[in-house]
Amino acid sequence: MRILVTGSSGHLGEGIVRTLQNAPHEAIGLDVKPSPFTTRVGSIVDRNFVRDCMRGVDAVLHAATLHKPHVATHGRQEFVDTNITGTLNLLEEAVAAGVKAFIFTSTTSAFGRAMTPPENQPATWITEDVRPMPRNIYGVTKCAAEDLCELFHQLHGLPCLVLRTSRFFPEEDDSAAIREGYEDGNAKANEFLYRRVDVQDVVDAHLLAIERAAQIGFARYIISATTPFVPADLPELRHDAPAVLRRHVPEYEDVYASRGWKMFPGIDRVYVNARARNELGWQPRYDFQTVIASLGRGEDPRSPLAREIGEKGYHDRTFAEGPYPVC
Repeated sequence: MRILVTGSSGHLGEGIVRTLQNAPHEAIGLDVKPSPFTTRVGSIVDRNFVRDCMRGVDAVLHAATLHKPHVATHGRQEFVDTNITGTLNLLEEAVAAGVKAFIFTSTTSAFGRAMTPPENQPATWITEDVRPMPRNIYGVTKCAAEDLCELFHQLHGLPCLVLRTSRFFPEEDDSAAIREGYEDGNAKANEFLYRRVDVQDVVDAHLLAIERAAQIGFARYIISATTPFVPADLPELRHDAPAVLRRHVPEYEDVYASRGWKMFPGIDRVYVNARARNELGWQPRYDFQTVIASLGRGEDPRSPLAREIGEKGYHDRTFAEGPYPVC
């Protein structure tokens, strides 16, 4: 199978291409930045370039995007051009080329304001049925691109699956309060309870999506680590996460204590991956419990793939206020 991977110089794109290199598939890496995993350097905004890259392609894994960290450094029109027009170019050329599966990498950031309940309310149980309420141009353009995927499935029968991925980047948190209050590894371990996923599991979900796209047709899936929490935990979870966690993963306390780590006092949302597991057959290998087990053995809890990819950063310059300005 000939697979076009957009965003091949990024975290996920590199992970996909690395994996496909060890599989019986031909990967074509497309990105605006050169890298060892990019074979075609150019922009998805360039329709002629996209058309040329699409020749002979059987499936598209579309991970190229302007991300949330770019909100403060790129204009809204640039987000529209890349995230919407670029996706439209890929969809139209995919139809013209007879592509059999189109997988779009979206984001749980699309849920936006729907993720944060009022202070006196329980944590939010985020499933695919929650209506997105984007809070910035990044979320708006990703939602619009998702809708384009659905439209092309309806109009042309193009099998399109949307994967809303949670955090898998290795860079420091954008929140100054988190950076100042928690070691980086501590904060990321905490996030595996409700808003983080290992890049290996994200890659696995994308490759499964190619296999399942024709049968499913169109669907949106949350791709996040499996949470130990259940809906009955939500009221207490919002204001006393450690108490809830002691019931589900009691062994975490000793592991955290040995490192001087601490749990967040409260958690405001939980991403639920049940639909992806049930419909795609996705079986994520990394979650909070595997993190605790690895730490207990003195091992790095990240997947080998995550360690190979390492950090990339989103900008060519640094900012006084953190890894990137927050907007």
